Amino acid sequence: MKKAIPLLIALLFLSVSLYAQTGSVRGTILDTDKRPVAYSSVFLQGTNTGATTNELGTFQLSNVKAGDHKLIISAVGHERQTLPVVVKEGETTEIQVTLSASQQGLSEVVISASRTPETIDQIPSSITVLSRKAIEEDLMVSTNIIDILSNKVPGLAPSTGTSSNWGQTLRGRAMLVMIDGVPQSTPLRNGAVDMRALDPDAIEQIEVVKGATAIYGNGAAGGLINYITRTPMQQKPFASRTSLGMTGSLVSRDNSIGARVSQMFYGKAGKFDYVVSGAYEQTGEWKDAEGDVLPPDYGLGETDSYNGFLKLGYDFTPFNRVQLTYNYYSSEQKTNYVPQYGNYQNRQKSIAVLGETLGVPQGVRGNHNLNLRFSGENAFLNSRYEADAYYQSVDNVFFWSPSFENGGQSMISSEKRGARVLFTTPYKITNSLDGDVTYGVDVMNDVTSQPLVDGRTWVPEMDMMNLAPFVQLKTALAENLIFKGGFRAEKVNIAVEDYTTLRTVNPATGQIDNPGFEVKGGDLSYNAYLFNAGLRYNKFELFTPYASFSQGFSVADIGVMLRSARVDDMNKINTEAIVINNYEAGFVSKYSRLRFEGVGFISTSELGASGQYKDGVFVVMRSPERIHGFEATADLAVLPTLNLGATFSYVEGKRDVNENDSFRDEEDVYLGGERISPPKYTAYVRYALLDNKLGLNLQYTGIGARERFEINEKGTYNFYQGPVEPYHLVNLSASYRFSKNATFNLGVENLFNEDYFPARSQWFTSPTLYTKGKGAAFNLSMVIEL
Repeated sequence: MKKAIPLLIALLFLSVSLYAQTGSVRGTILDTDKRPVAYSSVFLQGTNTGATTNELGTFQLSNVKAGDHKLIISAVGHERQTLPVVVKEGETTEIQVTLSASQQGLSEVVISASRTPETIDQIPSSITVLSRKAIEEDLMVSTNIIDILSNKVPGLAPSTGTSSNWGQTLRGRAMLVMIDGVPQSTPLRNGAVDMRALDPDAIEQIEVVKGATAIYGNGAAGGLINYITRTPMQQKPFASRTSLGMTGSLVSRDNSIGARVSQMFYGKAGKFDYVVSGAYEQTGEWKDAEGDVLPPDYGLGETDSYNGFLKLGYDFTPFNRVQLTYNYYSSEQKTNYVPQYGNYQNRQKSIAVLGETLGVPQGVRGNHNLNLRFSGENAFLNSRYEADAYYQSVDNVFFWSPSFENGGQSMISSEKRGARVLFTTPYKITNSLDGDVTYGVDVMNDVTSQPLVDGRTWVPEMDMMNLAPFVQLKTALAENLIFKGGFRAEKVNIAVEDYTTLRTVNPATGQIDNPGFEVKGGDLSYNAYLFNAGLRYNKFELFTPYASFSQGFSVADIGVMLRSARVDDMNKINTEAIVINNYEAGFVSKYSRLRFEGVGFISTSELGASGQYKDGVFVVMRSPERIHGFEATADLAVLPTLNLGATFSYVEGKRDVNENDSFRDEEDVYLGGERISPPKYTAYVRYALLDNKLGLNLQYTGIGARERFEINEKGTYNFYQGPVEPYHLVNLSASYRFSKNATFNLGVENLFNEDYFPARSQWFTSPTLYTKGKGAAFNLSMVIEL
């Protein structure tokens, strides 16, 4: 110990001398209209020293070694800049940088992948970020956020064309949906209606992290989707954005006309800023390519949607902020139609017919999100900090079903309360070895149940307490070699009281198929220790490789297992949690105006989460699973006014039924369509003319074929095993800015009126969802900004 004391003293003097030879860089990042670019990233090339601009577009880098440096500035929707700076000992270098809009619309700054803002080139995994500009392009065609994501995100299964995203997996597994990092998904009883959690006009950008990740906890088996809400767009006390729109069918306009209005006010005065917005949309009848009204089950026709959004911020110092955000969203279908189910075996589609609707309106009865956040820079050891307290409550009502005794409607109710604290502390060992450590803890209480609207219990109340400390390390091992690794410990307890399973009937025969079982409740406890690690090498733009390993954790929809119980004790049900291992390797290649990214992945788990119906009961199959696939993305700026792009996604998976660590035996089976999507192709052409006043965008989405199963003894296919036949969809949008403040938009969905069954309708094989896709439709809108 005595020998170590002189060494420690020497290191202390060395660090003091190093910091004595430092200065700082302070600056402001603006766009070409002289508006601040909030949340842009600023890094010193060859190091991990960096910062993120606040809402004023300002930043500061402290303890920068004196000398010549290159500063890299990047922001969502803007061209990346590299500029030289000279730092003098003991002085502060002031700079102002103007970023031009990105020609390709490539987003570079993300938050969701590591819980702290950083550029994509610091992340050793595949990320898709949709900027506000990209969202607005698709909003000209459809306001259904499920469609927007399906058209833009490689690896995400095809859109269902409904309010439900059930079967719409991310790389073959369930995903976690969030708003500003607050979970919207209900993994305890996954009703798969979480993607429609707010109105698209309240979204600033969308970040999609693909592959299992534990960075936000339970449920991100296939990755996560994080909706980042709006921030003030101009540095003035008052500004507004008004949007008026009309929608309708181009096949049969009768009763199809809908309307939409959205109003936003925002501004910044001194240290205070705000965004207040409201949106209302009423859709008309949705019709297929033959002009028939689409069935109301999970339908989006004749739907009233409301969204209220409020964000208040106060910068009590230039680098410390408090922010309060609240969002309310509801979307309920009020229709005079009832479904007339078709027949999959005869390829007879389901349609809607006039009739008396039973029960209450289906849809999102109300989704409340309240979030209080404190954040800042330059805390102890020059750390960045963030502390959140949040509340989320949602009621999702499903359609009337005759499967319950005397009929009924189920409703998933979920209420979450949570708190999160994290710090990001930079460190510097030598001039060539530095980085940062992000660490903290998440605490969440999630109470979820699925009763019937009339009060009967289907899924009992599940009360989950989740405590999870975590740490993430990022370091520059060499000048251009970045390593990221981390650890998260999940401690979960789920309490369930005694309950009785719900009596259900066979709708075809009217006979009781579940007389009801009394089930003893109890506690379920889980402890999981999850790791991630990755490398990225950034020296050559022509070839930037990356590779990573990450683990995810999921409680595998315990609710569906509890409601199907055929035993008298909950502890006799196999409710073991799933740990997913995700292996990924890819590269990014940039050459002149071309950007290409390719990535391959393998996802494994010792337990499965696929299900199948046995004797009318949904049973979860727990055998090991292996999923693999690859994705490719290309973007080319042919001219400053002409951009092209394309993506391709492929995924496949199997269950190891005999559990012998091989997936090639005859007993092993492919995963069904509810997990594995068919190949997906997308492409776009974006062209601006008339001095950028007129913008045209042509978008293509193609779904390939998948056929993995044999016809059963009844001459048809089992649930989830139907073959998927290809279909091709083309959307067109045009935008004309006829004054500085006003823009007129026209969008045409399914331009060539493709007559098709969406992938889910094909593989599910049930008449209840054997529904055709939406036919050609228009969307007219006008946006006024003051």
